[in-house]
Amino acid sequence: MQKLTLLLFFLGFVFASNAYSQSMVVKLWPNEVPGAILAPDYVENILPRGELQFIEKISSPEMLVYLAPAKNATKTAMLVCPGGGYKYISIVNEGYAMARWLNEQGINAFILKYRLPSDAIMKDKKIGPLQDVQEAMRIIRRNSSQWNIDPAKVGVMGFSAGGHLASTLCTHFSDSVYEASDGASARPDFSVLVYPVISMDDSITHSGSKEHLLGTQPDAALVVEYSNELQVTKDTPPAFLVHATDDTGVKVENTLNYYLALKKNKVTAEMHIYQKGGHGFGLGKENSTESSWPASCIKWLKVNGWL
Repeated sequence: MQKLTLLLFFLGFVFASNAYSQSMVVKLWPNEVPGAILAPDYVENILPRGELQFIEKISSPEMLVYLAPAKNATKTAMLVCPGGGYKYISIVNEGYAMARWLNEQGINAFILKYRLPSDAIMKDKKIGPLQDVQEAMRIIRRNSSQWNIDPAKVGVMGFSAGGHLASTLCTHFSDSVYEASDGASARPDFSVLVYPVISMDDSITHSGSKEHLLGTQPDAALVVEYSNELQVTKDTPPAFLVHATDDTGVKVENTLNYYLALKKNKVTAEMHIYQKGGHGFGLGKENSTESSWPASCIKWLKVNGWL
């Protein structure tokens, strides 16, 4: 088993309740980041925007671990991929807030600070984020005993471009994009995709996410490869899908087409499409219809035996 570098530290973000707190930070690549280019001037930076924070220029990816309090802990785990157009990571509403909510449900949460695709730090930027999310899933399973997690109840959750990364893991979990240290599986047992970017097709994709991941003029074969609705098979993990019809940032057709691909391949899926909500609503605004998705998601997890 790969030896982890676990760095314990006090909370960088204070939850409203002290019952839910960050347990540790796990470096994904404690020795050498695969395919890395040394760039000393490429320094991680936090951009405050009102109540939100966006992290850019991540070159040393890590997981922020939030183990559920013992009083209500289950053996279920969720790897959380915040969005940000593959340019930033929206760490508050699609990271910290999700970890707190998941912990309240007894679910162990792992926020992924993945490398954002960049030619400055990566020899092949299109696979950098996939390397990180595959290794994160493997780390959770390697350490399932010490974290009291059932290795058959590990899911992935993604928002916007983080939803593209999560769905890429679901459809490319067996791709050999780096030399894994052991046989731990990178396949999620289930997925929760919220207003996700799924496709790289110009008619429905989020152009910023596509450009940051694949470049300005990607080869047609790459567009197909990273259009995850075209990569679904019978082995793709089940999905809980959430989107708003009036989302002008990421078109709802991303979710619709992924659902239809899952249905065609007889993969369990549940889809919630809301009349309004726009993009980036996270857990949803109070008294809005899209705010009902978290409760529906928990019911879905319970019905299917993952919680």
